[in-house]
Amino acid sequence: MSKAIRIHANGGPEVMTYENADPGQPGSGQILVRHTAIGLNFIDVYYRSGLYPPPGGFPLIPGGEAAGVVVEVGADVDWLKPGDRIAYAVTTGAYAEQRVIAADRVVKLPDGISDEQAAAMMLKGMTAEYLLRRTFKVKAGDTILFHAAAGGVGLILGQWAKHLGATVIGTASSTDKIELAKAHGFDHVINYREQDFVAGVIAITGGKKCDVVYDSVGNDTFPASLDCLKPLGMFASFGQSSGPIPPFSMSLLAQKGSLFATRPTLFVYNARREDLEASAAALFEIVLSGAVKIRINQRYALKDAGKAHSDLEGRRTTGTTILIP
Repeated sequence: MSKAIRIHANGGPEVMTYENADPGQPGSGQILVRHTAIGLNFIDVYYRSGLYPPPGGFPLIPGGEAAGVVVEVGADVDWLKPGDRIAYAVTTGAYAEQRVIAADRVVKLPDGISDEQAAAMMLKGMTAEYLLRRTFKVKAGDTILFHAAAGGVGLILGQWAKHLGATVIGTASSTDKIELAKAHGFDHVINYREQDFVAGVIAITGGKKCDVVYDSVGNDTFPASLDCLKPLGMFASFGQSSGPIPPFSMSLLAQKGSLFATRPTLFVYNARREDLEASAAALFEIVLSGAVKIRINQRYALKDAGKAHSDLEGRRTTGTTILIP
């Protein structure tokens, strides 16, 4: 019998239980996948804790990022076959040894990308892709600020942004995390526990500030993030690890320089099959080129997913973490 992590009610890591879970058979347009590696992301915590309502209600199998092998294909799936290596980024359902998933939500893995790499990078890497290439098209000469520079998205985005020719500024909470970020493309990293990051940005840029701020922290970095932007700059809020940004008046954007603000999500940017394929292809290309390296800093057994959540929330992890079925 296949095993999975299930959540029957919102709460702390202790609500995650390791149970038998029959994945069922694939229907039309679906495939049955045996997972080989599963990604860990902060959005998994949001669904578990209740910050975001669980799609489909309870019981919930969390997890939106994984890689594996096709076991069986349903009717009307003619481009995949048993044995093919695939990966995906969706909303939930990945914390399982096996699952049924819509075939149009997965992509084939190219030679040169391992299953563990794929599980570590699909959601985070395609997030970096849309932020850098579509939300705000970063180009050579731009200056960007990225909060949580030593996190999973940060370590990918820092390398990618540097490859594009940007000056990359980050924030982090410790000396170890600062050094890690600097080894992954960041030109400057501000220890926000010891220094006001707005003052740090102003000093680094000689008062010119940034073209874009990418912020997944939320409450703790708002509205100070707006003070790091040039006039007409872009504030991209794509997460809220410290809690949601409180309601604010749109006039604040005018007061701080006619700023732009957006709250993007990967699943809207990649809702169309052609956008998903293009995003994944761009990610595979940049990783295969060597310009972006995917390093896995923590591994946990799937049954220990609760410990992984506890460490993630306690800021005891850096970069990318995967679960092994």
